[in-house]
Amino acid sequence: MSEAQANIGVVGMAVMGSNLARNLASREGNTVAIFNRSTEKAHAVAEAHPEAGFIVADTMQSFADSLAKPRTAIIMVKAGGPTDAVINQLVEVFEPGDIIVDGGNALFTDTIRREAAVRETGIHFVGAGISGGEEGALNGPSIMPGGTEESYKTLGPILSSIAAVAEGEPCVTHVGTDGAGHFVKMIHNGIEYADMQLIAEAYDLLRNVAGLSVEEIADVFTEWNKGELESYLIEITAEVLRQKDADTGKPLVDVILDAAGSKGTGVWTVQTALGLGVPVSGIAEAVFARAVSSKPAQRAAATDLPGPSSVAAIEDKAAFIEDVRQALYASKIIAYSQGFDAIIEGAKEYNWDIKKGEVARIWRAGCIIRAQFLNRITEAYAADPDLVLLVAAPYFKDAVTKAEGAWRRVAIKAIESGIPSPAFSSSLAYYDGVRADRLPAALVQGQRDFFGAHTYKRIDKEGTFHTQWSGDRTEITAEDTH
Repeated sequence: MSEAQANIGVVGMAVMGSNLARNLASREGNTVAIFNRSTEKAHAVAEAHPEAGFIVADTMQSFADSLAKPRTAIIMVKAGGPTDAVINQLVEVFEPGDIIVDGGNALFTDTIRREAAVRETGIHFVGAGISGGEEGALNGPSIMPGGTEESYKTLGPILSSIAAVAEGEPCVTHVGTDGAGHFVKMIHNGIEYADMQLIAEAYDLLRNVAGLSVEEIADVFTEWNKGELESYLIEITAEVLRQKDADTGKPLVDVILDAAGSKGTGVWTVQTALGLGVPVSGIAEAVFARAVSSKPAQRAAATDLPGPSSVAAIEDKAAFIEDVRQALYASKIIAYSQGFDAIIEGAKEYNWDIKKGEVARIWRAGCIIRAQFLNRITEAYAADPDLVLLVAAPYFKDAVTKAEGAWRRVAIKAIESGIPSPAFSSSLAYYDGVRADRLPAALVQGQRDFFGAHTYKRIDKEGTFHTQWSGDRTEITAEDTH
């Protein structure tokens, strides 16, 4: 096909790709070309959705020929090797100035590598985080594109046409160069892990300490969704808890195996944060909790280990439910605060100009972690773009101040009852650590210097020091040891 007809193309017609293509086609001004390795799949999608008016290409060359210049194609295939293969095929048929977009869940360092390689050809490569799952892809996701400013001039209006809308604004922004978009999407997913684990721990406490039925807990979450906890995850939690199993009539949650899966983005978040030296303890514990749940042999071997014989008594059930709500909110704030800490450090490390308030703004709709209080995050960074700790911003400081007592009571009750609450507990421990006047890290530094001569700094004088721990145990400056 030689005549250019489409302004955007999509490669990969699995559910996410086909839904995204349908979303694009439904927006005024867009004509969409589609391609799939199995051409039968692309034709089947076009036949199932004739209203979309798709241009179906049977070869990569005809796909390229069907696109208006600068050609723009969004790849929606499996991460890793399949993505690299499609990129290589597109590079062969595209020209300088054209744009290749990877809309999958790629590791941001892979995106950095790919962008550098594709840039050598004069073609723009954009790593775009797309959140919202299958529904978001079809009806409006939150989109986090990286890449060059030049590519965004073409891509921005197209992505804005399909993005979710919050308060009249499309949930898309140019995040930064090369891997910035996929980095921010990775952190989004890490926060999602923490948020889900915190909600699960709240459910566990309401059921096993407060003694509520599944139906009653669903009612609690429905009520919570009317206030400051209003969010997509709270909303769907109530729906999940109301679902009955067709075979047994039991709550579906009671017949689902308690082993949580993972697709890797939470792990990437923790690994990356460790490399950057950023504490993301709430996210890490959420990842570890999934790992514990998925170790049946270890759990079976631990069934006879001692623990509390009964749950700790509560005097006022309604008061305890409110304590759990406040603890959930405070811990959720910590998860976001830690996530934005990682974004700040990642931006420094990779020289990205990421605007934190813009990130919060585009997470308000379309994505899994969309929540009412994201507006407060946007406001916090608008008031102080150099804010070094989100939880210390006035709104969030006030929120955790109000919740602190409840937070501690819930952590104590969980420990007394033998109810695992790693995300609640680690979030509180991080809060206490970051606000402490002095930490026991001084002792750790002494230990490190003792066994490895790693040196330390002092609070009362400049320089780096090392103690001769044997003999007269004198202190010398590190420079004197060279």
